[in-house]
Amino acid sequence: MPPDEITTGLQAICDVYPDSWTLSSCGLTAEQQSIPVLLSHRAYTHNTNSTRILIISGLSGKESDLALANRLLQHILSDPRYHSSNLALSVIPDTNPSHTFDLSVPYPPDSGFFYHSDLPEMRYLWRYICWQAPDLVIEICEDTITSIESNNATKQVLTSSANTVPLLDENTLLWALGTGHPDKLNPICGIRLTCQPDNLISQLDDLFLKLSYKERTTSELFAADIQDIRRSRPPLDVSSILAKVYGHELDPVNYTQGVGIAGRLRLHILDPSTESPVAGIIRLVEPYVSKEKEMFLTEPGGANLAGLMWSDELFKITADSRYRDLMIETANRYRQAPQGIAPYPCDPEFRTEDMFMAGTILGKAFQFTEDHAYLDMLTQFLLNGRIQAETGLFWHCRSAPYYWGRGNGFAALGLSETLACLPENHAHKAEIIEMYRKLMEALLQVQKQSGMLPQVLDIPGSYEEFTATCMFGIAMSKGLRHGWLGSEYESSLYLAWQGVNERIDESGNIVDGCISTGVQHNVREYLDRQAIFGRDDRSGGMALWFGLELAELDR
Repeated sequence: MPPDEITTGLQAICDVYPDSWTLSSCGLTAEQQSIPVLLSHRAYTHNTNSTRILIISGLSGKESDLALANRLLQHILSDPRYHSSNLALSVIPDTNPSHTFDLSVPYPPDSGFFYHSDLPEMRYLWRYICWQAPDLVIEICEDTITSIESNNATKQVLTSSANTVPLLDENTLLWALGTGHPDKLNPICGIRLTCQPDNLISQLDDLFLKLSYKERTTSELFAADIQDIRRSRPPLDVSSILAKVYGHELDPVNYTQGVGIAGRLRLHILDPSTESPVAGIIRLVEPYVSKEKEMFLTEPGGANLAGLMWSDELFKITADSRYRDLMIETANRYRQAPQGIAPYPCDPEFRTEDMFMAGTILGKAFQFTEDHAYLDMLTQFLLNGRIQAETGLFWHCRSAPYYWGRGNGFAALGLSETLACLPENHAHKAEIIEMYRKLMEALLQVQKQSGMLPQVLDIPGSYEEFTATCMFGIAMSKGLRHGWLGSEYESSLYLAWQGVNERIDESGNIVDGCISTGVQHNVREYLDRQAIFGRDDRSGGMALWFGLELAELDR
C-alpha cells in the first residue's frame, strides 16, 4: 500500500470509531516522511483491565507483509470486537515506509538518536515501543507456512495451550524487547506471527483467547510495571532524587546550572524536612559573589546572566544583601533599546531563549527594587518580538521560523515568569496574559497521548522531547496556581508529569533531552538534534522545577 493509502485507511477507522482510536505517528523516515499509527485511546493507560497490544508490520520492507496489515485494518473497520473494552489495540501497519533498508536488525540501536543518516526509523520505533510499554507486541509477517514465535518474556502472558516456539533470531526487535532491560525498563512481551493473509484473523483471534496475565513477582516485572512504579512517585520525591544530582556545579555560569541550584533551594523552602543545601551552595557560589573568581570569561549573553537566578532564593533564605545586590547587578547588564529592537544582550533576532532569561532576571530585579524600568524593558521586549504565529506557537526567532519544542518551552516559561512579577494594574499585563494563553492552548493541541511534547511541534513523528515537556508543565502549573488558566488544563498538566516522571530513573537520568541548540538553518537540523539519554543538567534542572511547581500546586 502507498503511504497515503495507509494513512487514509487509518483515518477511516478513526472516523468510524472516534472514541477508540486516533491517528498518530511514531517517527520519521530519513526523507522526513511520517510513520503513521492507529493509536488506541488506552495505549498509555496502564491501570486498565484491557490488554494493550501493539501490532507492527513491514520491518523488512517487503511489500508482501503489507498485505497482512491491509487485511488487519479492513477487519478492524468491520469487526466491533476489535474495539471492545477487553482489548486496547494499536497498529503500525508499515514501520518502514521508505522500503529502502531492511529494519529487521540490529536491535537495540545504540547510537544516532534520532539523527542517524540512514536508519532513523529503527531508532524512532525502538524508543516509541519501549516508552509506550505495551503488554504485548505482535509482529505480523507474510509466508506460506504459519508459525508463531515468542520472545523470552512472553511465556508469562500466554496459557500453556498456546502453540508457540521460542524466538531465536538474536538482535531482532522482538528478541531485544524480551531480553534485558529495554531502555533501562524491563522486558516487553513479543510474538512474531507468520502466515498468509487469509489466515491472519483466525490466528490473531486464537492468540487473543490464549492471553493470560498472572500476578508477577518483582523479578518478573515488565516495562509497564516499572513505569507504574515511577508514575506512583509523588513530585516531591522525584524532586529529591533530582536535587541529589543536579545543581551542584556552577562552572561555567549558565542557566543550565542556575536552574538546578535554584531548584535545590526551592525544594528546601517547600519541604524544610529535606537536608538543607544552603551551606554547600554558599560555598559553591562564594568565589563569584566575593569577586574572587570572574563570573564570565567573555561578554555574557542571556544564558550566562540567567546562571545567577538562584540569587533570589539565596537572599530570601539568608538575608545576605550581597545576593540581592548580585541579582540587581546582573539585571543592570541589560540595556534598553529603541522601540522594535531587543535590549542588549538579547539576540537581535528575538530568540525565545531570551524570553525566559530576561523574564527571570529582570522580573526578580523589579521585585527587589520596584523600579519599573526593569518591567518596561521586559514587556517591551516581549511585545516587540512578533514571533508568535496566529496558531499561538512561537518561532525560534525571526530568522528561524520553526516551531522548536524547547523554544516554545522557553516562551512559556518567559511569559509565566513575567506574569508572576507584573502588578495587576500593569498597562501590558492583559496583552501578555493573552500571549501566554494563546501559547498554552496551542501546546495543548500538539501534546501527545504519552503526555510529551515533540521536538518540532508541527511535524508529526518528531521525537518526544523531555525539556520542552518540563517547561510546558512548569508554565501550566504556574498558570493554574495564579488563575491565568482554568481547571480544564489540569488533566493535561498531570499527563505531562506522567510522561516526564516515567522518564526519570532513581539515579536522576532522563530520556531524550535535546542537546544545546542555537539557531538552526532549516527544520531538518532541528529534527536531527541529538537526544540525550542519561545525565543532563539542562533536563534534570527543568524536571526538578516541574516537580516543585506541581508539589506547590497540590498543597
